[in-house]
Amino acid sequence: MQDLQGKAERVKPTEILHRLLEVRSEKAALRRRHLAAARIAGQYDINNTYQYVIAREDQHLSWLADAIRGMDGTVPDEASDPGDLPAVKGDEALRNVAREDAAAIDRFVDAWRPRAAAISQARHQLMLNLMLGEMQEQSRLLHQASAGRIDLLGRRTGGERTPGTVLPVRWVE
Repeated sequence: MQDLQGKAERVKPTEILHRLLEVRSEKAALRRRHLAAARIAGQYDINNTYQYVIAREDQHLSWLADAIRGMDGTVPDEASDPGDLPAVKGDEALRNVAREDAAAIDRFVDAWRPRAAAISQARHQLMLNLMLGEMQEQSRLLHQASAGRIDLLGRRTGGERTPGTVLPVRWVE
């Protein structure tokens, strides 16, 4: 076992910190995109799915920030404005947005899975693997949304589905 460990490529602490900063930056960009998508996702079930994804992304970013600070790194201030996605009309256009977001998550997971495996610090590796596993679930939900499914976060026990749409702005001042 020691012979194998000696041959394994180790990632130095400064490289781990660099990777954590990099994954956090890319994750924050995905979150901004999902915030923008939630603003245009008027269909109730799809909007709720985006809200769920964003809530988990907030937790992931918090984990990453704690890990970065734990290595005496500085968490950069990033733009919190999600920007705007062009308004979409119709269910098919919204499904295309969900399809693009699912594909972006898939690319992120594919790129970061081997990088996470190379991190020698077990706590950070486990954190990244948990995050990537949750992201695969998020991708699955958005792929289902892009296929027209609306029972994304659970099935209704009876009755009609929730009518209407979600407003793009929650609070009016």
